[in-house]
Amino acid sequence: MLKSKTFLKKTRAGGVLKIVREHYLRDDIGCGAPGCAACGGAHEGPALEPQPRDPASSLCPRPHYLLPDTNVLLHQIVSAWRPGTWDSVASSLRLPGSLETYVEQEQGENANDRNDRAIRVAAKWYNEHLKNISAENELQVIFITNDRKNKEKAVEEGIPAFTCEEYVKSLTANPELIDRLARLSDEGNEIESGKVIFSEHLPLSKLQQGIKSGTYLQGTFRASRENYLEATVWIHGDNEENKEIIIQGLKHLNRAVHEDIVAVELFPRSQWVAPSSVVLHDEGLNEDDVEKEEEREQMLKTAVSEKMLKPTGRVVGIIKRNWRPYCGMLSKSGIKESRRHLFTPADKRIPRIRIETRQASTLEGRRIIVAIDGWPRNSRYPNGHFVKNLGDVGEKETETEVLLLEHDVPHQPFSQAVLSFLPKMPWSITEKDMKNREDLRHLCVCSVDPPGCTDIDDALHCRELENGNLEVGVHIADVSHFIRPGNALDQESARRGTTVYLCEKRIDMVPELLSSNLCSLRSNVDRLAFSCIWEMNHNAEILKTRFTKSVINSKASLTYAEAQMRIDSATMNDDITTSLRGLNKLAKILKKRRIEKGALTLSSPEVRFHMDSETHDPIDLQTKELRETNSMVEEFMLLANISVAKKIHEEFSEHALLRKHPAPPPSNYEILVKAAKSKNLEIKTDTAKSLADSLDRAESPLFPYLNTLLRILATRCMMQAVYFCSGMDNDFHHYGLASPIYTHFTSPIRRYADIIVHRLLAVAIGADSTYPELTDKHKLADICKNLNFRHKMAQYAQRASVAFHTQLFFKSKGIVSEEAYILFVRKNAIVVLIPKYGLEGTVFFEEKDKPKPRLIYDDEIPSLKVEDTVFHIFDKIKVKIMLDSSNLQHQKIRMSLVEPQIPGISISTDNSNMDLNEPERKKMKLKK
Repeated sequence: MLKSKTFLKKTRAGGVLKIVREHYLRDDIGCGAPGCAACGGAHEGPALEPQPRDPASSLCPRPHYLLPDTNVLLHQIVSAWRPGTWDSVASSLRLPGSLETYVEQEQGENANDRNDRAIRVAAKWYNEHLKNISAENELQVIFITNDRKNKEKAVEEGIPAFTCEEYVKSLTANPELIDRLARLSDEGNEIESGKVIFSEHLPLSKLQQGIKSGTYLQGTFRASRENYLEATVWIHGDNEENKEIIIQGLKHLNRAVHEDIVAVELFPRSQWVAPSSVVLHDEGLNEDDVEKEEEREQMLKTAVSEKMLKPTGRVVGIIKRNWRPYCGMLSKSGIKESRRHLFTPADKRIPRIRIETRQASTLEGRRIIVAIDGWPRNSRYPNGHFVKNLGDVGEKETETEVLLLEHDVPHQPFSQAVLSFLPKMPWSITEKDMKNREDLRHLCVCSVDPPGCTDIDDALHCRELENGNLEVGVHIADVSHFIRPGNALDQESARRGTTVYLCEKRIDMVPELLSSNLCSLRSNVDRLAFSCIWEMNHNAEILKTRFTKSVINSKASLTYAEAQMRIDSATMNDDITTSLRGLNKLAKILKKRRIEKGALTLSSPEVRFHMDSETHDPIDLQTKELRETNSMVEEFMLLANISVAKKIHEEFSEHALLRKHPAPPPSNYEILVKAAKSKNLEIKTDTAKSLADSLDRAESPLFPYLNTLLRILATRCMMQAVYFCSGMDNDFHHYGLASPIYTHFTSPIRRYADIIVHRLLAVAIGADSTYPELTDKHKLADICKNLNFRHKMAQYAQRASVAFHTQLFFKSKGIVSEEAYILFVRKNAIVVLIPKYGLEGTVFFEEKDKPKPRLIYDDEIPSLKVEDTVFHIFDKIKVKIMLDSSNLQHQKIRMSLVEPQIPGISISTDNSNMDLNEPERKKMKLKK
């Protein structure tokens, strides 16, 4: 049936436009209930259960379906759902298009009221209609709404209706579900003290006007990990003058949460401050302790030079909340029988959250998920509700789940829809596969990877040509052959963006059949590849470059150590070894040439765990050893990426997916320059070349490790490299590599960016056809945005995994003393690096319930004077390392000063366990 509405609209030009709106009302939509005589059992989409499960409701004893309104679906279903309780939800969202339930908007009725009436009409229709199925069972549809007026009208119309809270409280078999309900009204949840702590957020209309006029600035709120009273707002748009704004103090933070989009009022220059050098963690103060908070804020204020001051402001309103479910632990209230408790998130950038729960005793000592519902002006902390229990704190499975959730790493098993696009096994190369593909199986190709690597992306070859030149090939797994644009496998790979490598686990971007089998360039099997082949002279100068899809058969899958052994061997001269020696010789020339152009050689300590074969607990921890072969592979991967970047940009100047590394602003280098100056060294930072050269010159015969420390510190000054679409940017330069153009081509098994680059290259050489999204720069820009986010989160997840396994290692190892070097000095602490373990940690000089030492911080040198001892960056000290389990939520590696000796601060060797908590002291006594 067709319904139409016609009206006239005046145009800007003064004409009249006739507009016709048509509604096609269907009479063939089934109710969804199997066995319905009236519908003939027909239905589209998911069917309702033939017999709804009885959730044991004291309000609704008869079997029933639930029909929630839109707001309940948005705010409550996700938080309160659990298997068996919300299963029988009526599929009403398709009924408004049905002939029987269509509702026209009445005169004077707003859209919201019309929608409420439509849902009531659907509920009433269902209750009448379901009598057709089974009169004796008396099936009901219960309308769930939190809108008081909507509920009253439903009851007046004879529809069984309850609020979400009323219904959930009636589920006698699941009393704990009440904890999962979102607390949506700030008024009803305000703290009894009634004291207003925060200023009111301005309404969105005023914020938008203020942003338009320049009164306010819009940006992303980034809370500090080290100081809960400080944050930075990254301003959106092209505001180069005030790109970052510092926010200091609880009231100025004004209830913004990490990653919220906020509006900021910029203070006059006279009120600007410097970034704080103090380390402050929230200790869970009460509303009545706001005065103590103000005392702590005074610690942020310190006399600094004018050039250290940064643009400063306050949050005046929230443009968009970016809250998510947070993992953490319950901090149980000390008040007996209290239902109100504080939840401490695992992420230190997130404030504590107040929740109400009847399960505090059960949830204590477990990792749980909590969602924020709101943050009233008179509450020190936001209000929220319990969502899910993850498991016991400290268990590997639980902690791994936490770090994956906290870093938003998609890790669910691949769906059947995704797996359905995999090749059927057994798989072999067909004649069709060989179309537009060269057969390179005769070449002596080999791969060089870390031990235990199963997702082998790349392989190499080098051979001498008849003309005396060298042919060098980089052969990359042809993943794009198996993942075709737009299907479910492609969409899931794009969503994941990258493979995530944890200490004991790998979260694949593509299913294992591809990552560890069909796409992995294992030895002695035929594999499809995408090859970049150069003709070079013996001075590593490129004479010709060509790209081709290929089929290869790797002659060896080597580790870096095995490849190095072959190169160094005096007796091995087989084809593989000869190829490796040729590659290594060329790589050294390529690296030297890159460094001469200004490429940076930085340093970042990486660690490797040795696991117990049975318990899978770490039994040894050491920094990774880098060999010549690591550099050899890296050089040819870089060369291939640069060659491919040039090719795809030549062919697709507006649609190439590239990677750039922005030059850091001069302010980023201040700490590096000051640190070098304290050791009588000069670091120049005006160009990448001058930085590279001055780092090369920064040597000290009496302090060989100094150069490594400077390079580690230089790494911290760098900006993040990002993916971008060439048509949306004009700065292509890669600062760290000193390359005018760069992309990622060499790891398509573990990076989705490389799959897009493979598709672009395949079209450029005529080996594959294009598709609309590949040449849509706006869609490519969206892909890049997701890839940059996923790449960043993967890095954070990997670091969190290393941190957790480091804790496990020191839990079994006990207390150790090691040499350390100071990387940073703070107002009340020093940050140190322990080279033996590649481990970084903080030594605090102010501790709760202990006398405060005399501290003098000098930001210019920089240095920290503790009593009569002065600490500078790069000073060598000795620390004790132990696992501090006094706070289960944030178990951490604790470092205490051993040398130099400072009375009342340093720990001597004969009382090494003086700072352990009581259970740990007892363990020490038992061991003795």
